[in-house]
Amino acid sequence: MSARGQGRGPIAPGPGIIAPDWPAPAGVRAAFTLRTGGVSVAPYDSLNMGAAIGDSPEAVAENRRRVRDALRLPAEPGWLEQVHGVEVVALGAATGVAGGGEAGARGVGAGRDVAAGVGREAAGGVARVGVVAAGALPRGDASVAWGPGQVCAIRVADCMPVLFAAADGSVVGAAHAGWRGLAGGVLEATVERMGVPASRLIAWMGPAIGQPNFEVGDDVRAAFMATDLAAASAFVANARGRWQCDLYALARRRLTALGVAGIYGGGWCTFADSERFFSYRRSGQCGRMAALIWIEAG
Repeated sequence: MSARGQGRGPIAPGPGIIAPDWPAPAGVRAAFTLRTGGVSVAPYDSLNMGAAIGDSPEAVAENRRRVRDALRLPAEPGWLEQVHGVEVVALGAATGVAGGGEAGARGVGAGRDVAAGVGREAAGGVARVGVVAAGALPRGDASVAWGPGQVCAIRVADCMPVLFAAADGSVVGAAHAGWRGLAGGVLEATVERMGVPASRLIAWMGPAIGQPNFEVGDDVRAAFMATDLAAASAFVANARGRWQCDLYALARRRLTALGVAGIYGGGWCTFADSERFFSYRRSGQCGRMAALIWIEAG
């Protein structure tokens, strides 16, 4: 089912999964889904985890079910309406966000995404389980969870997912860190919301677009240099008068500045590896992968 670290691919059958190679504390589990092992058809083939992007709702629901079953998730992941911002959503009963399903998210945000249904819907006399249904999701680009029963989830297709865990396993978090989120401070906001000193956190940087394929303009470089002049080292000028941006280097700089105890992952390129990864820059219309982290019940 899984491909650890930066291996060549998943072990068939089942959904393609990368298991983060990091010293996660006991009870903390995490995974990153690949594009293989689902039922979606082109251009979302095949394990698309993203809804409201044109794929069949039934296919998305089945893909999510396969991942839930393969990973034995304690609940439907806490899907968010991601807007490339810095808002952090706390999952759990205290916030009204319970597992990220439609009922758990309704009334929390004004999202236009969809959530995976958890009940049965009669259709022509046939009961369907887990059909994706319209509903509001909390708006945010990061989530945190304390204790078992909640699954932090981030959807990506070039942007970087960053997963966090406290050394004692008491709290976990996930952040959607494209260049806008990184420059805006989504990693800093996630660490602050977790309520644990950064020196007691570890972080894992998941698959994202690599520097050779991530061309940006002066505005992106300026956004990072406005608060960190040394961030210039993460940009290499190209022959077109633009810049090749290293998201991993930028994230590492910010995590290091925060004092995060251990930083792991990095080194993939979603654009270059079409066999395993979706890439919006490569394909335009495409599916989404998901980074997931949760605390198991004792």
